[in-house]
Amino acid sequence: MAIQWFPGHMAKAKREVEEQLSLVDLVIELVDARVPYSSQNPMLQDVIQEKQKLILLMKKDLADHELTISWISYFQQQGHYALAVDVNNQDDIKQIVKQTKQISEQINERRRNKGINPRSLRAMIIGIPNVGKSTLINRLASKKQAQTGDKPGVTKKQQWIKIQGEFELLDTPGILWPKFEEQEVGYKLAAIGTIKDQILYLDDIAVYILNTMKEHYPNALTQRYPNLNLESEDIVEWFDTIGKNRGCLMSGGNIDYDQVADVIIKDLRQGHLGRITFDQL
Repeated sequence: MAIQWFPGHMAKAKREVEEQLSLVDLVIELVDARVPYSSQNPMLQDVIQEKQKLILLMKKDLADHELTISWISYFQQQGHYALAVDVNNQDDIKQIVKQTKQISEQINERRRNKGINPRSLRAMIIGIPNVGKSTLINRLASKKQAQTGDKPGVTKKQQWIKIQGEFELLDTPGILWPKFEEQEVGYKLAAIGTIKDQILYLDDIAVYILNTMKEHYPNALTQRYPNLNLESEDIVEWFDTIGKNRGCLMSGGNIDYDQVADVIIKDLRQGHLGRITFDQL
């Protein structure tokens, strides 16, 4: 199954990012900690180029802790600032403000050395859909500034927001890219809810989740779904076991496979399958 989702407002948002980039000192890029590499938009990387970047690994509470640490180190070795974030953890929010303030001081020091007056830092926040951008902005601003939702594509336009008197933040819509070079990237993004479920074959996504967990997190898989025979290669048998375990039955006692797929995907997104990272280092 080829997965793709690039509605018209994303193309417009990409053009607006290009137009506004010269106005900002820093790009704050949000990635999902479960897919920190796959959730980096390569189209925006080409636009940003050498601009200073702070990468925030969002939803750290749902990701494999050890791999999150490794990914932070990876991004830092590339010359970027990087932090792991849970938007419901106030200490994480404070750490973002602290890091941004430090970056601002460094930029203003360079300005002074060039004889240019210092000013408040201007940052642009970018990321894929449904990565938690609007919720993060509201936490940073300590009030509701951006519309939030648990579906991709909520933010549709850019807006400037003042953050605690420390810096100005330009919000942008979540942007995907026209074509995934590797289809597995599409499966990963679909699994975490970046792409609208309505355009997906959810049973394929559920199978991808199960196979990934069998390879990397088998104990977590059998803990959530008892009696699952990981020695079997029969996906239907897996669906049958999970369906019986979770009561996904139709009239006559037959397994409702669509409901089973929905259960697996929801379990992943809600953290019931444990802390999982799909991008392995």
